[in-house]
Amino acid sequence: MFDRRLIQNFDWVLLIILLLMAAVSLTNLYSATYHVRNINRIHILHKQAYWFIIGFTVFFTMITFNYYVLERFAYPAYYILLFLLVLVLFVGSVKSGSRRWLDMGLFSIEPSELAKISLIILLAKFFSDQHHTGQIKYRIRDLWQPVLMIAMPAFLILKEPDLGTAIIVIAVSFSMMLFAGIYMKSLLILAGSGLASAPLIWFHLKKYQQERILTFLNPEVNIHGAGYHIDQSKIAIGSGRLWGKGFLNSTQTRLHFLPEQHTDFAFSVLAEEWGFIGSVTLLALYLILILWSLKIASESKDPFGSFLAVGISALIFWQAVINIGMVTGILPVVGIPLILFSYGGSSIVSTMIAMGLLMNISMRRFMFQ
Repeated sequence: MFDRRLIQNFDWVLLIILLLMAAVSLTNLYSATYHVRNINRIHILHKQAYWFIIGFTVFFTMITFNYYVLERFAYPAYYILLFLLVLVLFVGSVKSGSRRWLDMGLFSIEPSELAKISLIILLAKFFSDQHHTGQIKYRIRDLWQPVLMIAMPAFLILKEPDLGTAIIVIAVSFSMMLFAGIYMKSLLILAGSGLASAPLIWFHLKKYQQERILTFLNPEVNIHGAGYHIDQSKIAIGSGRLWGKGFLNSTQTRLHFLPEQHTDFAFSVLAEEWGFIGSVTLLALYLILILWSLKIASESKDPFGSFLAVGISALIFWQAVINIGMVTGILPVVGIPLILFSYGGSSIVSTMIAMGLLMNISMRRFMFQ
């Protein structure tokens, strides 16, 4: 029997934020691909619109069942995603030097995007199970299981190579650990271990990834090579000033100086055309979405729902912070798209799965009162 309280608790604020984000994304994509060489503007715009339609379909599908059933599928889904991540290393499609996609015929999927959601669900189950047993603080010896759960997909994603997504996976997982509760001594040991492993990670990076980090540390070292992207991005953002140059009037994009303007550097297009005011407006939308997600987490009476919502909040936060930090030159370029904004089908669908889970948690908070 259908429970009318689900309709009464429908989260209109979350839906309105997502609709606004989709509208801003498509408008910016239209401009970013307008009269740009080697880009089929209408084809890309239509594809992104279709992906948003698919994404919202998935979003509404995710609210039709009780999210609590995901607990029993957390481990099977995780193992399936590990299999797909291994599979993509052998038979995946290569694009822009990375082997990240599995060709499914009519479309391609990027398992690393789905791995983010799978890992959030798995960690939410692990920590909620521990919560039920009375575990509220964790030492290093208590965390060997989640650390192993995180390390396996992170390593496979790094091998593609996809440094950006690997960083996101680790950052989101670490955020969930902090929310679960870690003794300060254990936290310092984990942080020290991460710093100690930096040299080992460095030697496993591809040459172009090392160049990006070196360019970040010294922007003038290779201004016509690895430093070109970030230099042009900062010019675009700075030239927007307060109000911007106006829609379709971004010279960096029009004159073909700004690279990857519809994917990793989509924010630069917005900043040049709409200026500081437009940039702050977009950042305000992200802030509202993150704060609303944390509100859903705080109102959930179910530990599993709370951990899920916190993980999704962390996913939004870190992807937005790293991408915007990357295009403004305060972080190295690691190839992370701006969540719910940059062009990309797998990213849109996986994010809308996460947003559907948020709505699911929000609508069913009354069940645990």
